[in-house]
This record gives sequence, structure tokens and C-alpha cells, in this order.
Amino acid sequence: MRLLDRYVGNTVLVSVLMVLFLLISLDASFSFLAELDELKRSYQAKEALLFILWTLPRRIYDFMPVGTLIGCLIGLGTLANTSELTVIRAAGVSIARIVFAAAKPVIWIVLVGLLLGQFIVPQTEQFAQSEKARHLYQGENIGSRDGYWYREGGQYTHIQVVQPNGVMFGISRFLFDENNILVRSDFSERAIYQGGHWVLEKVRQTTIGNDKTESEHFETLLWDDTSITPEVMSVVVLKPDNLSITGLYRYATYLDSQDLESNSYFFSFWKKVLQPLTTLVMVFIAISFVFGPLRSVTMGQRIMAGIIVGLLFHYSQQFLGHVTIIFNLTPFLAAMVPLVVSFGVGVYLLKRV
Repeated sequence: MRLLDRYVGNTVLVSVLMVLFLLISLDASFSFLAELDELKRSYQAKEALLFILWTLPRRIYDFMPVGTLIGCLIGLGTLANTSELTVIRAAGVSIARIVFAAAKPVIWIVLVGLLLGQFIVPQTEQFAQSEKARHLYQGENIGSRDGYWYREGGQYTHIQVVQPNGVMFGISRFLFDENNILVRSDFSERAIYQGGHWVLEKVRQTTIGNDKTESEHFETLLWDDTSITPEVMSVVVLKPDNLSITGLYRYATYLDSQDLESNSYFFSFWKKVLQPLTTLVMVFIAISFVFGPLRSVTMGQRIMAGIIVGLLFHYSQQFLGHVTIIFNLTPFLAAMVPLVVSFGVGVYLLKRV
């Protein structure tokens, strides 16, 4: 039985790895071509290629569930086409045993995904985005249409570039009073974190009074009326799906403390927590398809079915994420719905075998 488990598992593992390689290669190639549209003097093809390379961990993590689904369909479909699955079933091996054999190598993929999502993707993605922004805006006036906004009390802050080492570039701050009237604004070229607070460098500050406006320049200025730390800023610059599980939870609770919308971050948090279960459910769906409606179809049809199911799952998650924000639904329940539905479909198909 161990030999059988190893054979089925290796077939599935090789297929999953091949599919992941093809999907990631295609995605990286098209992304590189898209990056070429942004080329300028300080951002050339070399920098664009480095950006793509640094974002590879995120691409691997993103494609794991759908890659596992399509890989399992191909691997188990190959066994079905050569009648090996029929022989295995005739030998008295249960479907549950085949599910176990196919899931064993996927567990290793799940563990790799957890490590990528928690420790590697947040670091490489932040470095990639900050380096790209630094090259794109090198030597140019910084505009407010790009970068990152956040609010803290009556102060609104815009930051152009945040580097992984905690250094920020292009900081614009706007302070409003209790009547929502602008009373002060300033622009700083750079900010560094020292001794538990931020030090702004090359500051141009404008104070707006009732009958006059005053402008001042400072080489350095202490920014100590904020609770923002480099750790929080490393979260702000990344999309929710690219954050670590702990980073998502910390930032979501921070948004709650500031009375800001946090459901999108809690939804992404639960989606990441449930990602291992999502990958295993994809294996279950693949097996139910191979033993059910896709038992005797061509390989191309299996691949197309895997792509369709993967896209449906992906867009249902996106849709529920928006619904969670609009209708203030419980993020955990919204993240669970696609999983429960997918698992239910798999159980229904297997019961018909």
C-alpha cells in the first residue's frame, strides 16, 4: 500500500509542479512586458526584470491553489486515461485512500505556501515595490496621485516611497482642526526612525492662520505626535493579500483603534489563515471530478475545467470581499463560503460515483 501511495503521490506532485512552473512563467512573462511600458531614464529593462524576480515568491503563493487543482486533474487524469485508477479501484483501494495518497505531497506544498506567505512574500514584495517606486520617481517632483495615504486623528499623511529599512521619502502632512479646517501643512524630503520617533529632513512647513499664512524651512524636524512605526508602515505599503498573517491582524486591529474600515484586512487575514484548507479542498475537488463528470474526457477538457473552477473560486472570493465591506458582513463567514460550497460540490459528485 505504501508503494501505491508513493506512486499516486509522485504522479500528482510532478503534475502540480509542472503546472505551477508554467503558470508562473506565463504570468511573469506577461508582467515583464507590462513593466516595459513604464520604462524611463531611471527605470530600465534591468530594473523591470529585477522587479519581476523579486515578485516571484508572491506569484508562487498566489497560484498555489489553482495550480494544485489543475495539477491534480492532470496527474489523476493521466492515471485514469491509462486505466491505472480502474485497476487500483478493482484491487479494493477506496476513494478515501486515493484522496489520502494524492493529498500527502500537497501537504508539503501547503507548508511551503505557509512559509512563503508568512515570512518571504511580505519582505520581497515590499522591497520590490519600494525599489520600483524609488527608480520611477528618482530626480522628479513627487505628485500626490501616487504613494500611500493614511489618517491618524485630524492629520492626513501622504508618503511617496517606503523602504524596508524604515526610511520614507516624500512625506506630505495635512493637519485639520476640529472644524475640519486646514491649519498646517508640510512637505519633507525624507524621514528616518530614530530613538522611538520619526525625524523629518528638509522640511517646508506652512501654517495657515485667520488672516495670514506663514512658511518656514527646517533641516530637521521631530515628528513625535504619531503612533506610526516602521512596522506599521511596512504593512501600509502592501496590498492586504501580500501581508503576513500576523501583519494583517496587527494592521486590522490598528485600523479598528482609529475607527477606520478594517473588514477588508480581516477578510484577507481569514483568507490567508484558510489558504492551506483551500489547497486541500482543491485536491478534493480534482478527485471528485476525475471519478465523476471528468472520468472519460480528454486532458484538454480537464485542464479547461480546472481553469474554470479556479477562476470561479477566485472571483467568488473577490466578490465576497467587496460584499463584506459594503454590507459589513462577518469576514470569517465570507471567507468560509467558497470553501464550504466547493467541499459540498465535491461530496455530491463523489456520492454519485
